[in-house]
Amino acid sequence: MLRESGYEDVIMQDIEFRTENIRFRKEKYYSPSQKRTYLAALPMGYSGQFGPRVRAWVLALYYADGMSEPKILDFLQTVGMSISAGQLSDMLIKDQGLFHAERAHVVQAGLSSSPWQHLDSTGTRVNGKNEQCHILCNPLYTAYCTLPAKDRLSLLRVLQGGADPVFQMNALALELLPQLGVSEKWCRTLPTLLSHDQTYTENQLDDVLDAHLPKYGATLRKSVKEALAIATYRTQTAYPVVELLLCDDAPQFKWLTVQLALCWVHEYRHYKKLTPRFLAHCHLLEQFAKDFWKLYRDLLAYRDHPSQAEADALRTAFDDLFGQTSGYQQLDERLALTRAKKASLLMVLDHPEILLHNNPAELGARQRIRKRDVSLQARTREGIQAWDTFQTLVGTATKLAVNVYQYFYDRIAQTNVLPSLAALIHERSAAAHLAASWARTT
Repeated sequence: MLRESGYEDVIMQDIEFRTENIRFRKEKYYSPSQKRTYLAALPMGYSGQFGPRVRAWVLALYYADGMSEPKILDFLQTVGMSISAGQLSDMLIKDQGLFHAERAHVVQAGLSSSPWQHLDSTGTRVNGKNEQCHILCNPLYTAYCTLPAKDRLSLLRVLQGGADPVFQMNALALELLPQLGVSEKWCRTLPTLLSHDQTYTENQLDDVLDAHLPKYGATLRKSVKEALAIATYRTQTAYPVVELLLCDDAPQFKWLTVQLALCWVHEYRHYKKLTPRFLAHCHLLEQFAKDFWKLYRDLLAYRDHPSQAEADALRTAFDDLFGQTSGYQQLDERLALTRAKKASLLMVLDHPEILLHNNPAELGARQRIRKRDVSLQARTREGIQAWDTFQTLVGTATKLAVNVYQYFYDRIAQTNVLPSLAALIHERSAAAHLAASWARTT
């Protein structure tokens, strides 16, 4: 015999996708004197034929979840929405000034949050042409900037939030000119042609060089521009200046910042390319690999408990490992090349906050590669600007544990309940202690 003994609650999760068609009654006024009719405005976030929730979901599905436009269109039409491919495309690209402005604030806040930054690049096609997407990041944000090239002037644009570099002949420029390969003759001549500390745009600088040095070689002209632009960037105070870049050993990264830290994972890839044919050489390479990664693990441990004694011991271990002569010629040549990068590879001993690898920037690059796989390319500058903006906002929101859909809805509906991503970066940077070692040296 059964007796009633109460109830037991069971919670089940389900989901419902349906359209919600809203009819607004807009108050209307007519002005006889102006012969014009005035209509009341719709609530914030409602424009065209679509509300803020649809717009937020479209942005989240496309930029955060990696869905293609045709698949999003199929999904929306399946749940009963009347929307065309053109309308969907406009939602993703058009009238995004608010988000472009927030991206700019994110980049500036991210650069202000730490004196060191990761930087990497990956290919991106824009209307059939190959360009470069640059990924700039630290633990609190990730920013994307697509430009036609990846030379030093392009990288300076990235470090300045996309602004065109300007040029000055100042004391630092005089130091950089010979380091960038400008001959002594031109190092003496250039200060007589360019006013000291006067700021030039690229066109103005070209006019001066064309007038006085019409036969100046393209390579040397490039070096002059780079020296003057880097000197201007590193001495200006209007925008945050990066003190240390963590990247691979590509030549375009050199001289941009005061300090350069190199990725150990990238460095080891050079050794993976060695192809020993003798058994003895194979054993030498295997033993070197074990010693390489042991030193890497010791450096990781140092980051948690830095001390001067341990730093000295690790420098000695580096010298022992990369200063050896194995008798395997290819390995010995590679060891000498690595030994020349000692200061950059051991930068972590001076700044334990930084990583030993450039994985954060590479992970950011993978997001652009995934976007490229789904969409192939952007067809317009407006389109690639939208890619950069929304991938920056999604990447940063993810690092800050902000719900991407809720963030998009908050901005589109103008509820402004959620703080800006830039404000969150500023708030969390103090607790993250990303500049502790720099504070000790100032």
